[in-house]
Amino acid sequence: MSKPLRLALMPSDTDRAHEAAAALREGADFVSPDQADAVVVLGGDGHMLHCLHQMLDSGRVIPAYGLNYGTVGFMMNKPKSSRTLEERVARARPLVVTPLEMTATTGSGSEESFFAINEVSLLRETRQTAKLEVAVNGKVRLPELYCDGILMATPAGSTAYNLSANGPILPMGSNMLALTPISPFRPRRWRGAIIPDHYEVEFKVLDPEKRPVAAVADQKELRDIQAVRIRVARDKQLQLLFDPGRTLEERIFAEQFHF
Repeated sequence: MSKPLRLALMPSDTDRAHEAAAALREGADFVSPDQADAVVVLGGDGHMLHCLHQMLDSGRVIPAYGLNYGTVGFMMNKPKSSRTLEERVARARPLVVTPLEMTATTGSGSEESFFAINEVSLLRETRQTAKLEVAVNGKVRLPELYCDGILMATPAGSTAYNLSANGPILPMGSNMLALTPISPFRPRRWRGAIIPDHYEVEFKVLDPEKRPVAAVADQKELRDIQAVRIRVARDKQLQLLFDPGRTLEERIFAEQFHF
């Protein structure tokens, strides 16, 4: 007989999530995340990203099962079911998500690294367009890109900011990344690229004093950027849990047929 799953509960700050958490606590005992086999996340996609980043920062990564008490809920499961929460988590199908690692060099010469589950974005800080050099695996592909910004998205994040910027939807398991410009001015007809996820991309900020640029890795932002390197962090894999037939892979694929 298998031992019961030890579950942690991480609700968002919304009233809906706190009400759901109170109801779940009446029927089950929960443990702290450092003692749990899996974590149950109550909220929306933003709160799921927050919880996944907390695990990355702590160094202890456990499977995450989300219940949607937010808006879109791409990374979440439906709240209601005839099964108990422990039964749902035990039956859930795992999906591995591999984040990006962004290493940014600032104007002071210091380096800082952050992880991104959805995307890394470079964004202009002022009314001046950003002026960037884009290199892939050490080879300069775009000597000068004038734009409002540029982003690199994972398949999991390809239906978020990337899609809003007219980037491509990437199926889970495609082993590809989307490189998408934001309002490109020159070269005007460049619409981005799809690159293998074992490639490393580097952005250099040209004329950073006149055209300052910020770098954002999901929810973390750095300003006064000189250069950014991005690679897939294969040693930091995360695991999302989904009810059978409701996987993120299917939702992302289906999004290609929505108009």
